[in-house]
Amino acid sequence: MNDSNRLEAVVPILKHYHVEPHFVEDYGSIQKIYSNKGTFALKKIDPTIGTDFIRHVHFLYQKGFNRIVPIYPTMDGRYAVLHDHYLYYLMPWMADDHKENRQQKSHQLFRELARLHTLSAKEITVSKEERIEHYEKTIQQLDKHQEFLDGFIDVCERKTYMSPFELLFCLYYSEISQALRFSKAKFEEWYEGTKENEKARMVVIHGKLSSEHFLYDERGYGFFINFENAAYGSPIHDLLPYISRTLNTNPKRSDDSIDLIYHYFKYFPFKEDEKLLFYSYLAYPIPMLQTVEKYYRKPRPKNELKYVRQLQKRYWHLKNTEYAVMRMTEIEKQQREAGNAAQQAKEGAQQQQ
Repeated sequence: MNDSNRLEAVVPILKHYHVEPHFVEDYGSIQKIYSNKGTFALKKIDPTIGTDFIRHVHFLYQKGFNRIVPIYPTMDGRYAVLHDHYLYYLMPWMADDHKENRQQKSHQLFRELARLHTLSAKEITVSKEERIEHYEKTIQQLDKHQEFLDGFIDVCERKTYMSPFELLFCLYYSEISQALRFSKAKFEEWYEGTKENEKARMVVIHGKLSSEHFLYDERGYGFFINFENAAYGSPIHDLLPYISRTLNTNPKRSDDSIDLIYHYFKYFPFKEDEKLLFYSYLAYPIPMLQTVEKYYRKPRPKNELKYVRQLQKRYWHLKNTEYAVMRMTEIEKQQREAGNAAQQAKEGAQQQQ
C-alpha cells in the first residue's frame, strides 16, 4: 500500500476523533499518524478480542496507576471504531528513544508491573470443590506425562539401533523425569498448604508481558502498551511466560532472571503458596515433553536433524530453568534460616531480661 492509499484508509476512522491525518507510517498492526492535532498511534485489533480490556485500563487509572499509554475516546465517547471488519483505537505516539541498558529497562518494567499488581490486588472466594478439581486435573496430567516418558524410553531401549533422537532422549530422560517430579512435589506442597483456604489473591494481569510492550516517553518514564489480553488472574500468569523466555537461551547461569524476580518481590512479595505454585509451574518441563510427544506422533520419515536440534535447545532451557529454580529455593531456605535465627536470638535476649 502506497502513502496516499494508507492516508485514505485511515481518514474515515480518524474523523470520529476530529483528527485530520497528513501522513501515515505503517508499523504492522500499528500506524503512526502525523496530523493537525499531533502525532498518534492507531492500533488495529481483531474484533473478537473486543474492548473489554479498556475496562481494566480505566480501572487501573482510577486506582492511580497511570503508567499505561492512554486510549483516547472518540467524539461520541467510544474507545474503539469498527471499520472494515477490524477494531481501531487511538493513543498518543510514544517515541521510545530513551537510552537505557536492557537490565535497567527490565528492572523498571518489573517494578511497574509489581505496582500494577499491588494496586489491583483483591481476594476472591475459591470453593473447596474448585481447588480439589484443579488439584486432581493437574496431578492427572503430570502422571500422564510421566507414563508417556516411561513408555517411550521402554520403546527406545528395546531397539537394537536407536535413532539419533531416541538416543538423545535416553540421555536426557532422568533429568526430564526429575524436573517433572519436582514440579509435582511443589504442586502437592501447595495443595496441602492451601486446601482449607477459601480465598485466593487475584490481580489485573497485563497478559502479554514483554519488553517490547513497555515504552519510554521523552522524560524517561516507562509505559505499558498492548493491554488487549488484560484480565483478572494470578500474578504468576504475568511472571511465568516472561521469565521462561529469558531462560530460553544457550546454557548459562541465569542470575539476571533471578535478580529480576527478587526485584519484583521487593515491591510485590509473593505469599508462600504463590511461590510454591510459581516454582511448580516454572519447573514443569513442558517444552521438552511437547518436543518428545511431537516426535513420537510424527509418522515416518522423520527429520532427525530438526528434532535433535529442537530437543537439544529444549534441554538447555530445562537446565537454565533448573538452575534458576534451585537457586531461588536455596535463597528461600537461607532467608527462613536467617529469620529463625533472628527470632531465637530475640527470644533469648527477652529471657535474659
